Amino acid sequence: MSILDGHKQALEVLAQRARTRSLIARTGADFASNDYLGLSGSQALRDAVAAAIGRGVAIGAGGSRLLRGNDPEHQALEAEAAAFFGSEASLWFSSGFAANSAIFSTLPAQRDLIVHDELIHASAHEGMRLGRATTVSVRHNDPQAFADAIGKWRAEGGKGRAWIAVESLYSMDGDIAPLTDLAAIAAREDAFLVIDEAHATGVFGPDGRGLAADLEGRENVITLRTCGKALGTEGALVCAARTLIDTLVSRARGFIFSTAPSPLMAAATRASLTLLVTEPERRAQLHDLIAHAATVLPATGSQIVPVIIGDDARTMAIAAALQADGFDVRGIRPPTVPPGTSRLRVSLTNNVTREQVSALAARIKELA
Repeated sequence: MSILDGHKQALEVLAQRARTRSLIARTGADFASNDYLGLSGSQALRDAVAAAIGRGVAIGAGGSRLLRGNDPEHQALEAEAAAFFGSEASLWFSSGFAANSAIFSTLPAQRDLIVHDELIHASAHEGMRLGRATTVSVRHNDPQAFADAIGKWRAEGGKGRAWIAVESLYSMDGDIAPLTDLAAIAAREDAFLVIDEAHATGVFGPDGRGLAADLEGRENVITLRTCGKALGTEGALVCAARTLIDTLVSRARGFIFSTAPSPLMAAATRASLTLLVTEPERRAQLHDLIAHAATVLPATGSQIVPVIIGDDARTMAIAAALQADGFDVRGIRPPTVPPGTSRLRVSLTNNVTREQVSALAARIKELA
């Protein structure tokens, strides 16, 4: 017997179900990344980073923000992000996962209820698992289901605060949440509305301010804006009322006990926010690609296009065939998506052309 036998057996079970995961080098046309505006490798950001190094911006923070890791670049980014998105304050985390975990484990109280969309990101689930509030999952993109869950909780004696948790643009389905209806429910129920804008920031809204741009600044609205997708850098910004941001600084363990993100990346993200305004052609190029893709692939209204295959093994075989043909498309299986809905997740970015989208669509048709 080996101390590793249990883990080996667990991996064998995953392999039998075609659910093992492995790291694959990126190669071929980019239909897998979240680099929607093509900023991550852009000369514009390279120049911004070089300029930051030239003016002495540090590469590493050297400690947590509450010790000596609080760099002027962190504070400048947070101030500029709050002004850009229209919130009272913002706080920068090392990743969207860390930020979501902090929000849901720290802000809702034990007497509270979190009603979340059934397709919300794993990072929100992790935060809820670490938190103390009661949680309820409801039907995807169904505002009435949210209202009913809150009403049922109240009828059963719930006395705390309700929290509504959604993504504005869902990362695996590419569809958009009914934010206006959800905001109305939140206002009626005196509830908080937490909106994960990870995949909408930079792509939708005026100057790329996201799908929740017109809700930003309300004291009951919290938005999460990851920087490692359309902004091309890393980390995530939580935008909210100053009281909520101060609460995260004082109580969020993932913030308090983590080394601060690189000041250099803070400088790069500041440049990204500027580029959203000064280079609107990037957004126009992406939306042209989205419109073209809708003529040859399933239309979602966004840059995320799922092609549902169903069977796990077949999904991965088709993805491998596409990769061999020079199309970097990844297969997505449970538990990331519901059982029976394994899919190719086609991500549209400015790193590909219309012609490549058409060629990919034709090849998927042949294979699937």
